[in-house]
Amino acid sequence: MRFPSSFLDEIRDRVPISNVIGQRVTWDRKKTNAGRGDFWACCPFHGEKTPSFHCEDRKGRYHCFGCGVSGDHFRFLTDLDGMNFPEAVQRIADMAGVPMPEIDPQAQKREEKRRTLIDVMELAATFFQDRLQSGDGAKARAYLRERGLSARTIDTFRLGYAPESRNALKEFLAAKGVERQEIEACGLVVHGPDIAVSYDRFRDRIMFPILSSREKVIAFGGRAMRPDALAKYLNSNETELFHKGNVLFNFARARRALSGADGAGTVIAVEGYMDVIALHQAGIENAVAPLGTALTENQLQLLWRMTSEPVLCFDGDSAGQRAAERASGVALPLLKPGHSLKFAYLPEGKDPDDLVREGGRQAFEQIMRQARPLADTVFEREAGSDDNATPERRAAIEARINQLVQTIGDENVRRHYQQDFRNRLFQRFRGGSPRGGDFARGKGRGRGFEAPKGGGFSPSERLSRSPLASVRPAGATLTFRECQLVFCLLTHPELAREDFDSIAALSFDAAEMRAFWPVFLAEASRPDAGREKLYQRLEDQGFAPLIDQLKSHVSRNVSWIAGPDAALEDVREVYRQALSLHNRARSLARQKAELERELGEATEEGNLELLEELMPALISVQNEISRIDNQEAEIEGFGLMSGRGGRSGATG
Repeated sequence: MRFPSSFLDEIRDRVPISNVIGQRVTWDRKKTNAGRGDFWACCPFHGEKTPSFHCEDRKGRYHCFGCGVSGDHFRFLTDLDGMNFPEAVQRIADMAGVPMPEIDPQAQKREEKRRTLIDVMELAATFFQDRLQSGDGAKARAYLRERGLSARTIDTFRLGYAPESRNALKEFLAAKGVERQEIEACGLVVHGPDIAVSYDRFRDRIMFPILSSREKVIAFGGRAMRPDALAKYLNSNETELFHKGNVLFNFARARRALSGADGAGTVIAVEGYMDVIALHQAGIENAVAPLGTALTENQLQLLWRMTSEPVLCFDGDSAGQRAAERASGVALPLLKPGHSLKFAYLPEGKDPDDLVREGGRQAFEQIMRQARPLADTVFEREAGSDDNATPERRAAIEARINQLVQTIGDENVRRHYQQDFRNRLFQRFRGGSPRGGDFARGKGRGRGFEAPKGGGFSPSERLSRSPLASVRPAGATLTFRECQLVFCLLTHPELAREDFDSIAALSFDAAEMRAFWPVFLAEASRPDAGREKLYQRLEDQGFAPLIDQLKSHVSRNVSWIAGPDAALEDVREVYRQALSLHNRARSLARQKAELERELGEATEEGNLELLEELMPALISVQNEISRIDNQEAEIEGFGLMSGRGGRSGATG
């Protein structure tokens, strides 16, 4: 449901954000200044040892300088605690002592239904727990003892037993006043038009409650006690409460382990319930498991909400290799800066339970220390076992790897993977490092890197005579497109609030902008930051000369932006174009710097072959930079709503 902005602003203003976050973190005493409403802690989102997570009561926002997360009261609760937005609003309203506004009757009915179903699932969990401790559960208790589980562990995970009966649970719930439709909606019975009488879904099984991020029972997994059962493990079917691909077993406990005082380093994804439980009993509490299926995109996003580089732990057999391949296929399109995966493989024939029982916690931690990055796993899978003796086979390997890299969605990550894999292929196919193999030592070409007798040049001479010799790093001055971008946000701060996450990630070379930008972000994020107030606050902090500079530069080219009648839609289009050009220019600048570094190393080492490979790439990037720098910043048709016909343009 939607809430009035005035209501959201009121409850935010009444509750200091430190009160919300302080329930989940421990403030650092040395860095925190509570009197000023300035708080620091270890980040609860990515698990760290030194505090880089900052929140300010005055601004009502938080930001982690380690992993980059940021937001307000509601974002903290939705991202960390897994609440939906209405639940987060309810929590803050309760803390503020403000009644919630009236909600849509249909939405209220759906929420009431969910609460009712959760109550039913809690009754079912209690029933299974009780039956485990009864005479019916003797065989199940013996099995759990054989697996080495203590009474404390059984109680912690609320393990239970579903008796070998078609209607024991159904009758128990009916006696508690639960309606047939509610039992069916929870997925606790098998029913349908072809089934005359519904019957219990789980029978003669050890029961594992599956909890939501708020630690409510939303589903069950059941392990069959009979060896001839059709399915060894059986999960609840999809319900209003439970969508298997969106849930990780033990998610809430693992998240607490990451944000606790001991601060586990990362989250570990293993294959099954018993793996998680055995690791927990051994003191490794930061493990989760998908629910009997391959890892899904949503489950991967849950892992990344906890840590930037989760470890996926698979069996060392062929099935484990296939599972790793599927997981990497899911992950590659979703990669972004700072977010990746590692892969760890268990000894063949061993699962985590076997490992910790035989060698204790240290044996499993040793496996974790050997975890390899996603890039290593992908490359070795595609290139490791092939016979590379012929050009055709090498070309096939390169084609497969390039095809995989092209699936990466983020442009910057994709570029780094391309560079990394290019270097690995060079080393693999030539038997040396990409910088200093036989070619760099003068082998492989008879007499090495000597100047051709026909008056040729050495590599360093060739580089000095190339078109790139005159290329200089861009000066740290504001470009027109950067002035245009910032001035749009200054004159229309509502654009900044619409797209805050995107602009918070922007970076600039000019020293004056590096000083200005964090102050601007802080002021523009305030709900009352209209144009005049924003100008005044920034000028009060000493930025009047910079604002005048921006206004002067932009007004010479697209002066209508600064006018009071400029339509928001027109300015938004100018902003979007400027933002796109800025991001593209920054990306090209990073590519150019990386290529220049590689060229310098190739020149120093006399690696002519690599030099010849890199120079066209650098020339291409430089040409693209020049094209952007020299093109007209055309604003075709912009300003029509603001009374500006035709076109306005400027040279960047």
